[in-house]
Amino acid sequence: MATLAETYNKIKLPIRIMFQDEAGFGGMSTPKSCWSPFSYRPMVNLAIVREFRYIYASICPSTGRLYYMASDKMNAKKMNRHLRQVSQRMRGKFVIMIVDGASSHRSKDLKIPKNIHFIHLPPYSPELDPTEQIWRMLRADYFGNREFKSLEEAIFQAKLGLNVLFSNKSSII
Repeated sequence: MATLAETYNKIKLPIRIMFQDEAGFGGMSTPKSCWSPFSYRPMVNLAIVREFRYIYASICPSTGRLYYMASDKMNAKKMNRHLRQVSQRMRGKFVIMIVDGASSHRSKDLKIPKNIHFIHLPPYSPELDPTEQIWRMLRADYFGNREFKSLEEAIFQAKLGLNVLFSNKSSII
């Protein structure tokens, strides 16, 4: 694998730093605290369906840009697809993509585009990845105390939440 300097010297494009991560969303609901009138006990439906879809997301903190895709699996093939999308949208830029240690980020089947270079976070350090905060906000604000009739409805909710969060960049940057 080429070093960052070797890769950049071949391309010489403006640099963007991005963080990439993926998270599972589905029919399982998470109860959270909520307000209710005095002497009333709030009732919240609970769903325990263990069916998930994954959201791949790449975030550029300097611009507040988000690129995401939903997928039925989390593997190198799907990661390749996401990387191609990011590479095309960041055409004319050199992307330093900071990733965690997921198996799909280290797979021999991974095809990293020429304008993207990976930097791996240390093991067990999710606090270093700002994407983890996006997942936390999404789960708290768009999934807490909600029951979805279908997996598609849950994924629609995740996409809606991402679009709303990133339309108001001051709330996330």
